[in-house]
Amino acid sequence: MAVAELEVERALERMFARATELPDADAFVNRVQRRLDRGWAARRILIGGAGVVGGVIGASQLIMSNLFSRAEAASSESARVLTSSVRQIAPQADWLFNGPAGIEAIWLAAGLAVVAMGLVLTRIIEEI
Repeated sequence: MAVAELEVERALERMFARATELPDADAFVNRVQRRLDRGWAARRILIGGAGVVGGVIGASQLIMSNLFSRAEAASSESARVLTSSVRQIAPQADWLFNGPAGIEAIWLAAGLAVVAMGLVLTRIIEEI
């Protein structure tokens, strides 16, 4: 940089360092903050409302399609398949199925893993 450019840069820095505060700066900040907060509140309400409407529609569709009886049959079939698969892999793991918790412990662990993945996913989406 040339000497003249340095002088201009320093002069600009001094001018911006001495910027005066406007008399209505606090009111402006409050106004902008209220607008931002209002926008988030409206988004939360809209997303929550859409979730409730979607949940009601989904629940009514499940009830009307008699899915619960099919899901129960599929659950017992998948439990049988899972039990036989684990017994083939580790025959000594009979205590897992005949123990105090039985196959329910495996399903509980799988359900908790799905919930944990959902929580992680919502945290990631929140950070974006």
